[in-house]
This record gives sequence, C-alpha cells and structure tokens, in this order.
Amino acid sequence: MTRDEPPAYALLPTPDGSRTAFNARYGEAYGSRHGAAAQARHVFVEGTGTHWHPAPRVLEIGFGVGVNFRATLADTAARGTALHYRAYEFDPAPREVLRAVAEGGQGAEHPAWAALLAAWPETGGAQGEVEVEAGGVRVTVTFADVLAADLPRDWATALYLDGFSPSRNPEVWTPDFVARLAGALAPGGVLGTYSAAGHVRRALAAAGLRAERRPGAPGKRECLRAVRDVESGAWEVEEGPL
Repeated sequence: MTRDEPPAYALLPTPDGSRTAFNARYGEAYGSRHGAAAQARHVFVEGTGTHWHPAPRVLEIGFGVGVNFRATLADTAARGTALHYRAYEFDPAPREVLRAVAEGGQGAEHPAWAALLAAWPETGGAQGEVEVEAGGVRVTVTFADVLAADLPRDWATALYLDGFSPSRNPEVWTPDFVARLAGALAPGGVLGTYSAAGHVRRALAAAGLRAERRPGAPGKRECLRAVRDVESGAWEVEEGPL
C-alpha cells in the first residue's frame, strides 16, 4: 500500500436508505451498494453476535466511513450496553465525507459519533490516532498500515474484517495476516466478513478458527463468520436470529 495522491470520494445512496462512499484509489465503494446499513447489521453486528454480547469489545480492520461503527453504536445504545471499539484505517477520508454519509442514519445522533467527528482529521489522510469516550462508548481509531501495527492480543469479542475486496486490497486477506487477526480474538470471539471467497475461508481455518458460511446481506449469496474456540470461563457467542 502506498500514499500517493489523495483519492476522490463520491457519496452513494443505497436501497435501504443509508449511504456509502466511493473510493477512487481502490475503485470500490466502502460498503455495499445494495444496502450499506443492512450489510453492517447483518454481516458484522449480528454475524459476530455483538448484538447479544453484554460488553462487546470490537476490533475493526478498515474503519472506512464509519458505517459499521455507527451500526454497532445504535445496537449497544438501544440495549444500554457499554462498548469498547478499536479500529485501524490506513487512509482516513475527510471529516465531511463521514458526516455526509452518516447524516440522518443509525447512530448519527450518538454522542460518541459526534465526539469522533470533532476529533477526526478535517482533510483526512492523517497518521497517528484519535480516541474519544462518550455515552458509555470508548473508541480508538488508529491511522496506520495495519500490516505493520501491533494488534491487541486475545482482546476482541468481535472482529470486523472489512477491507476492500481481496482483488483490490489483497494484503489484508492473506493467510499470514489472518493468523494475526485470529490472535487478536478473545477466546469465544467471532470474526465476521462480507467475503465468502474460498481462499479467505481456508485462511481462517488455517489460523485455527472455525469458519462457517452464512447467508449474505442483500446482493450477496453468502458471507463468513469464524469462531475462536472457547476456553474455560470465556463468554461464548450464540447465533441469534438472522
């Protein structure tokens, strides 16, 4: 991954009433054009069992424009549950892009989202990190190449693997990197991803996770979830209604 000219962004409305944005550098949208909020809820929040967890700790690879974070915010706020959220983003979009994508959407009125926007780099493209705490939510977004970052060990109850597609951004889908992600999961933790590619499923299995296909979000036949085996006393995810 390189830092060349800043990418251009275009807002994309999706059929469920939510928005995503197009990233010209990768030639892809950040989220599903068939329903960005629906994908965030189905693949990541529900796919990892975060909507059942009493105290979720979420690690996201590819914060993008914050759709998955806001979906998680909306869920934990509705349940009155505390949330600890950590994310890595190589090339943060400008603040106004995040604001425009979120306007009127789920989680957009949460104080943690407002605090994060206030701390977000105005023009994007930053390095370092932002960390805010508000409304029972602590969120840290690190602006760095996650391939070289020190990931937390045995920490995440849920891991959202939401990089650009394997054909556009292959580095975050390799067996070596997926093995590092497996080490970031707490016992009983669950990784969710929109990809159902065979090589991704094999990488998850090779990392010692129990990889499972499940029905995809609108526009996708299938997606994947992968569970780290539970040790004694650890919280275990239950598969809720899809």
